[in-house]
Amino acid sequence: MEKDIVNIGKSVVIKGELNGSEDLTIEGHVEGTIQLKEHVLTIGPNGKIKAQVFAKSVIVLGEVTGNVTASDKVDIRDNGSVDGDIISPRVAIAEGAHFRGSVDMQRKGGAAPQATPGAKPAAAQAQQGAQQGQPAGAPQRVGA
Repeated sequence: MEKDIVNIGKSVVIKGELNGSEDLTIEGHVEGTIQLKEHVLTIGPNGKIKAQVFAKSVIVLGEVTGNVTASDKVDIRDNGSVDGDIISPRVAIAEGAHFRGSVDMQRKGGAAPQATPGAKPAAAQAQQGAQQGQPAGAPQRVGA
């Protein structure tokens, strides 16, 4: 069984709402909203997106300006660019990629998983380290 994949060429410009029930590759320009809840969205190297994106997986080789929400994974490849917030349980950012925004890696259901001693997720360790020794209400800083 072959999966349907739709391509939007680099000369195509879409403004408005884009919904679909198959995998989609965008090489052109899209402004508005993109919803592919159960499918993979690939923004090709020539793709320029100014949209709120909702998909199962998002692969970025081009440019995205707007928030990206994926139920499975967001993958920003080499030379890919995202300016906006990412919500996804898995995020990969390649060396040479550009990202500006925040990342929320909560799993489905909205609640953080219960950590077992010695097996804390990296995000929980970073948050805990940032909170140690800080007075209540002080700004938190994660990373260097």
